[in-house]
Amino acid sequence: MRQDDACARPGSPTCCWIRPERPPQDLIVGVTGSGKSTLAVRLGRATGLPVHLVDQEFGWLPGWVQRDPGEQRRLALERGAEPSWIFDSAYSHYRSEVAGRADLIVCLDYRRWVSLARLVRRSVRRVLSREAVSNGNVETWGTLFSADSILRWHATSFAGKRERIRALADAYGPRKVLRFRSARRAQPWLEGVNASGRIPWP
Repeated sequence: MRQDDACARPGSPTCCWIRPERPPQDLIVGVTGSGKSTLAVRLGRATGLPVHLVDQEFGWLPGWVQRDPGEQRRLALERGAEPSWIFDSAYSHYRSEVAGRADLIVCLDYRRWVSLARLVRRSVRRVLSREAVSNGNVETWGTLFSADSILRWHATSFAGKRERIRALADAYGPRKVLRFRSARRAQPWLEGVNASGRIPWP
């Protein structure tokens, strides 16, 4: 939320807070494979808000080399200081700042088997098509079944990511956090965004 320019000093009896017509700064969080990037791109296309895919812009360099965490943080906070955006995720180095700045946090809190099935389909498609992702990197059968495999990451990070969603919901409440427990429930909301061209408040 933004403080009205006409308001008095924060804390005074006449201070008021105004919700903009739409939440201009939106963060998507969810378990691996839940479709965060896909949703971010669709929301950006429907609303015209700029989309930041964090793996691509901040996280990875060519050759599957992770960018220095301090540099990731610097880049992310620069983008987060802009007046409008959609982030498709937020790494731990800058998550609290981006979540605090966001007007709306959309949580994809899907069941393990749902997100895993999506992830397997996506990964196999990328391996077969040699689709370039995250600054020209390509998934292979070797990376898919390596110690750093995205499938292994899904297994080890799932519980922690769901707990993080619950923590965000507890910290910010229903006026800021929109939590979908299935794609079936998210779809009508997305259709509404497509029809209106704006992201509604919870």
